[in-house]
Amino acid sequence: MKRRNFLHNTMLSTSALTLASFPLIWPTSKKNPKHNNEDKVGVALVGLGGYSKNQLAPALEQTEHCYLAGIVTGSPEKIPEWQKKYNIPDGNVYNYENMDDIANNDDIDVIYIVLPSGMHAEYAIKAANTGKHVWCEKPMAKTVEECQSIIDACNKNNVKLTIGYRMQHEPNTQNFKKWVEERKFGEVKMIEAMAGFYSSRTGHWRLDKEMGGGALYDMGVYSINAARYVLQQEPISVMAYESTTRPEIFTEVDETMNFILEFPDGVMANCATSFGINMNRLIVTAQDGHFRMEPFQSYNGLKGFSSDGSQFSDKIKNQQAKQMDNDALAIKENKEVLVPGEEGLKDIKVVEAIFKSAEEGRRVKI
Repeated sequence: MKRRNFLHNTMLSTSALTLASFPLIWPTSKKNPKHNNEDKVGVALVGLGGYSKNQLAPALEQTEHCYLAGIVTGSPEKIPEWQKKYNIPDGNVYNYENMDDIANNDDIDVIYIVLPSGMHAEYAIKAANTGKHVWCEKPMAKTVEECQSIIDACNKNNVKLTIGYRMQHEPNTQNFKKWVEERKFGEVKMIEAMAGFYSSRTGHWRLDKEMGGGALYDMGVYSINAARYVLQQEPISVMAYESTTRPEIFTEVDETMNFILEFPDGVMANCATSFGINMNRLIVTAQDGHFRMEPFQSYNGLKGFSSDGSQFSDKIKNQQAKQMDNDALAIKENKEVLVPGEEGLKDIKVVEAIFKSAEEGRRVKI
């Protein structure tokens, strides 16, 4: 669905309701009586699609330092179910037209952008301008310029910005970084990072270029971020190749993208992402051994092993809950967030170089 159609349809469905059922000006909000929320960070989810419904909202029920305080949606028919399930007061329900009013709601401390990628910049900036902290799902935005505009808006309003890279909060992923730093198996020689799945969906926003669709934006940032995060270096060049086995479906966006990232110390990261191939692994090969996770970014848990015989799996019950608790603590304790906006910008800088390399058929410096 095109961005203009997405907004047009949600506005039409909103205007079709009476003011009594979906008012534009809400009564004074109250703390959610279902929880003891006085010491918790109130989070409003913007966009009630699958990730909000199936991952974030349930995860907020498991967090210690934050809770689901409000929702912003262009689908009024979803509101009764969400209010009943999460005991959300009328005063904490907003639409895309009146979300600016969140500025006056003391229940809400954070606005979490969970919209299609092509809409992140517009609504993250709106969120920042309310004076609330901003959490934004990955990918941060479509372009480096959009990413910088979000960062600038958050800095201007003196609010914290974090990007929803949940894997950076996961203990085994953090151990990969530690093992590289400690040279557990000597100097790293190569990295392999593959993230993709077979999708048969048609007519979805992830197939729409304007909405920020395509495998590289959606899944490729996992591979890029993993390579950067594990090495703690920025790639200096990329060579990329785009392909598709279903050109009748992938008319606007990439189905499969293979790319090799070159890092300053000579390490190469062999990466791939796809909406046509199931792949989910992160392998670090060093001088005297290796360690790997497969899967390395699954909602249902991670599994891995190293060449010395060690095996490991998820050490946390819920990845999203861990991510949001860490980000909420950063707000409560006024500390730096683990994954700031600059992290999302750096990934999109690589994404832009990958697209350029694939289009021009040459190595591109980053």
